[in-house]
Amino acid sequence: MAMDSKKEIRLKRELGYFWGTNFLIINIIGAGIFVSPKGVLQHSSMNVGVSLCVWGVCAVLTLTSALCSAEMGITFPYSGAHYYFLKRCFGPVVAFLRLWTSLFLGPGLIASQALLLAEYGVQPFYPSCSAPILPRKCLALAMLWIVGILNSRGVKELSWLQTVSSVLKVGILGVISFSGLFLLVRGKKENVQRLQNAFDAEFPEVSQLIEAIFQGYFAFSGGGCFTCIAGELKKPSKTIPRCIFTGLPLVTVVYLLANISYLTVLTPQEMLSSDAVALTWTDRVIPQFTWTVPFAISASLFINLVINVLETSRVLYIASENGQLPLLFHALNVHSSPFVAVLLIVNMASILILLTNLIELINYLYFVVSIWTALSIIGILKLRYQEPNLHRPYKVFLPFTFIALGITLSLVLIPLVKSPKMHYIYVLLFLLSGLLFYVPLIHFKVKLVWFQKLTCYLQLLFNICIPDVSDEHIHEES
Repeated sequence: MAMDSKKEIRLKRELGYFWGTNFLIINIIGAGIFVSPKGVLQHSSMNVGVSLCVWGVCAVLTLTSALCSAEMGITFPYSGAHYYFLKRCFGPVVAFLRLWTSLFLGPGLIASQALLLAEYGVQPFYPSCSAPILPRKCLALAMLWIVGILNSRGVKELSWLQTVSSVLKVGILGVISFSGLFLLVRGKKENVQRLQNAFDAEFPEVSQLIEAIFQGYFAFSGGGCFTCIAGELKKPSKTIPRCIFTGLPLVTVVYLLANISYLTVLTPQEMLSSDAVALTWTDRVIPQFTWTVPFAISASLFINLVINVLETSRVLYIASENGQLPLLFHALNVHSSPFVAVLLIVNMASILILLTNLIELINYLYFVVSIWTALSIIGILKLRYQEPNLHRPYKVFLPFTFIALGITLSLVLIPLVKSPKMHYIYVLLFLLSGLLFYVPLIHFKVKLVWFQKLTCYLQLLFNICIPDVSDEHIHEES
């Protein structure tokens, strides 16, 4: 291969505290904060005080699940640690079914994000009607392949993009927050009274309160992202907790201030009647900058698209290393990127963009993510009992695991109880269909001769190779 023999080809531990904190902020702050405030307020029976308390509860719940993920990523500091953790706790069959889900759910979610990004990008050119399908699909495909090219250049190349995105996201929310505080201090009497008498409205029932928490929890999703890139972080045992305890409080403060700002400018009734609360707020306070909110949402979706491709490719990378995918997916290019894994994800997402009706299946597959999260948390408890002497540089506070497990199981069970549908049976069948591939190809190790030839050809074509033996896996199992 035409590679510099002096240059090591492997996933490198070159990402530090600043990059990790940016990574966490980008994962959490998505379109959720522009969507969820309405849902939280609605399910809080328009009780302003309760809705703000719900946001605080969601922050605590996110912290518990993030710290559970931190224990996984620190105990097994590999890229794609959640996959490796399931394999260690529950065996290769469960790990393969997790991989099987990622192979389809990952590109599906990426395709739906690309289509949503394209919708925000094209819609301003069609102010009086909905945008045609063809321009939306063309823009979605263009964005997706740009994301694929960026990912093939390695994580170091994404640093500047992450920094710009973090500044943009926090900046937009910061403008909303501090403008609201300024109006609150110097505002009208009714605005101040609305927050002074925050708990005067009717209190919601417990079932409504749970729904409100789910709405807010959606805006905080992404706190467990470090398991995907633990193998590329410097000193993960120190970096991961520091990033969590920096990023999450920052996001929480920004979210609370943004909601206070919304409630200062808009009445609860106005918030419920608005499809885009941030857009309505901007129209009322800074009408000259109304265009910035759709732009901020588009930018946030673009970087989230980049991060999703990055995370999904790392699962394929470690699965290949563990013998559950062809070795080709473990090969890296000169930029230390698993090029074939990225290429597969982008191609599968492109097909799903062209077949738009399949995107609807993502709504029914999404709760599968919660099943795997619940299994991971059970795995933490299982390993604590079975291997108490396992080297754990960080151990999550045990009650936090039960809180995280409770909220995750609720995300699985409540949709089943509230609206039982045949689609969930189909999802279960899809999950188990992975065994049709596992039994012959992994368990019985059936070799495909033609694929071995194809592997050699693709290695030469894409200038990729298997990583060098290195200290990438720094954990020594006791």
